[in-house]
Amino acid sequence: MSRPGPKIPPLSVTDAQRAVLEGWLRRRTTAQALAQRSRIVLECAEGHSIMEVSRRLRIAPDTVRTWRRRFIERGLDGLCDDLRPGVPRKITDADVERVIVKTLEETPKNATHWSTRSMATATGMSQSTISRIWRAFALAPHRSQTFKLSTDPLFIDKVRDVVGLYLDPPEKALVLCVDEKSQIQALDRSQPVLPMVPGVPERRSHDYVRAGTTTLFAALEVATGKVIGSLHRRHRSSRSSSRSWTRKSRLICRFI
Repeated sequence: MSRPGPKIPPLSVTDAQRAVLEGWLRRRTTAQALAQRSRIVLECAEGHSIMEVSRRLRIAPDTVRTWRRRFIERGLDGLCDDLRPGVPRKITDADVERVIVKTLEETPKNATHWSTRSMATATGMSQSTISRIWRAFALAPHRSQTFKLSTDPLFIDKVRDVVGLYLDPPEKALVLCVDEKSQIQALDRSQPVLPMVPGVPERRSHDYVRAGTTTLFAALEVATGKVIGSLHRRHRSSRSSSRSWTRKSRLICRFI
């Protein structure tokens, strides 16, 4: 006479749990493994046996038995994967702080900024570790930017006037932004540029010939984005202000 197997504890699902399980099934972004576990629990909650659920879902009976038991013991949390132990951290929070403080408050000897190699040598860490720490805290010692602070007490009011004119110009008004760029070096290559041929890119000599400097006057029509400009070979310091406005006025007349 065969002995009866162990009694299987009943599985019941509350309305709140059923709503969560059905939501996991409907959601497209749910992982396939979690969706399958949700189906197992819902099928078992309908009163189906382990073998019936195994046949209906085409999975092994042990898989049904495992997730059925975990749901009974731990509820919805039992359907999620357990955290797997990994390699313990070798870099502590104190090490990370030391790298950040050193990057922000110190500079290396005989250099203007830190590199991953010099920081790794100074801290005893690897270059890849230094790179990961810098990326995590958005640090880039090799990069720099410029800035300009205005000392004009009416600077904010002037900016508002100019920006307001650009954004909301008067009706039927022509709004232009005019400026000049002086001391532009006029350079030319010492030899003619060799054109591109199959298998060989365009080539040009590495040295150049200086042809003095030039000044660029440009005007931007704000409404259409049209830009016109003119180049002037000389921009002498004497009477430069009056000459500059004269050339700008001529440039503006080309729009009218």
